[in-house]
Amino acid sequence: MINHKPMTPHQVSVLIRKRRSIFPNTYNDRPIADEIIKEILENANWAPNHRHTEPWRFKIFTGAALGRLSTYMGDWYQKHTPADKFSAVKLKKTIEKPLRSACVIAICMQRDPAESLPEWEEIAAVACGVQNMWLTCAAYGIGCYWSSPKSMIEAGEWLGLKPGERCLGLFYMGYCDLPDLPGKRRPIEEKIEWK
Repeated sequence: MINHKPMTPHQVSVLIRKRRSIFPNTYNDRPIADEIIKEILENANWAPNHRHTEPWRFKIFTGAALGRLSTYMGDWYQKHTPADKFSAVKLKKTIEKPLRSACVIAICMQRDPAESLPEWEEIAAVACGVQNMWLTCAAYGIGCYWSSPKSMIEAGEWLGLKPGERCLGLFYMGYCDLPDLPGKRRPIEEKIEWK
């Protein structure tokens, strides 16, 4: 249930600065309730987007679907990796990531059929949606991160994508028992110029 009491600017700043990339090898076995997954995606649905194209699309993997995702990614890696680049360690990590997660969401973008705006704006809108997902996860204490393995960028047929739709990566999610992690950012003064 959404609390309609407005957050203070301080609370918003704390939430934004608390957001971290948390990887599946640190997730525990606690499931994420379907209602929370739906809320995470509903918040993605409220991202800004030019001309209201709402280009985000999501493919949700939980339960047995995580095993199918793991198998697909492992098979893809073995089939597409030259022998001189093959790593048994990387294969193991590729297979384990979905299995360690409570939920994995394929982040997809549906291009405006009329191409009424540049593609980069629709990609940026999807990224804004992912930021909303990330912040919602941080508020719930759910670890997550966005990854863009080539196996998923090229998974259109396997995912059953429609014409004009493409996958921009995977969003791994799971509860974890890590303490708050310190942030790493250089001072904003290094990145701004007053005119």
